[in-house]
Amino acid sequence: MKNFITLDTLFRRTIAVCLIALFALAAGCSSVRFTYNQGDTLLYWWLDSYADLEGEQATVAKRDIDKLFQWHRQTQLRDYAALLGTMQKELAGNPSQADLVGIYKEIRVRGERLAARAVPEMTTLALSIKPDQIADIERKFNSKNEEFRRKFVEGSQEKRQRERYKKAMKQLELWFGNFNSEQQALLRKASDARPLDSHIWLEERVWRQRRILGLLRKFQQEKPNREQAAAQIAAMQREFFNRTESPERKAFYDTYLDQTTKFMLTAIRIATPAQKKHAHERMQGWINDFQALAAGK
Repeated sequence: MKNFITLDTLFRRTIAVCLIALFALAAGCSSVRFTYNQGDTLLYWWLDSYADLEGEQATVAKRDIDKLFQWHRQTQLRDYAALLGTMQKELAGNPSQADLVGIYKEIRVRGERLAARAVPEMTTLALSIKPDQIADIERKFNSKNEEFRRKFVEGSQEKRQRERYKKAMKQLELWFGNFNSEQQALLRKASDARPLDSHIWLEERVWRQRRILGLLRKFQQEKPNREQAAAQIAAMQREFFNRTESPERKAFYDTYLDQTTKFMLTAIRIATPAQKKHAHERMQGWINDFQALAAGK
């Protein structure tokens, strides 16, 4: 499911790691419970790798991450289990492309809900960031962008299509298990039929990063109070989520969602009964993990 959601900025990555129980599925983790129980530590390490948190700043960040995870565990995980149950039922039948788009929208709703809840913690962190840390974040962004450019933007069309296909297959095999050579050929053809638009994704990454850096520098210059800063962060979140409807990008995002759901539908339609059973059992394991986590286990 990670292909449906691209969250590559500091604040949106915070959301992504808090949603680690869902993103662990796409990242190749077989044990949601283990990954989620390490999520607060993983999130702190990730933030620290960007901003080099220190002293009281680090202490407060750890406290706020813990508080956010407590809320998430207590209020969101049973809902995730229910969503996976819906996906199980759809997979058992013959889901349509509209069904897959519906799942995407359901996940987006949950991302927006978490983003809104995380505004206080994001505000505390943003107001504590110092000029040298902003420079560190910018360098990290640039380094990650270069890595993305080398892997997905530069090189021949064949190379870029192959890298995209390998990434997609890693996720599909987590759900369905191994595909035979005939299935792989069909999936490669369906994958290659999608627009090769990694350069636009890179542009979107850079656009979001500039918005974040710009806001952090604005806070440094204007010294807003907490209420003002929180309002600006919430506005930036809305801008990020509403990017799919912006005049300059709506056509791109609509095409991306259309082609991605068609690719996913191809995988579902060629899956054997055994592969669908594998997916059903894998999802049931994740449902069980969500329910156990929600119960504090």
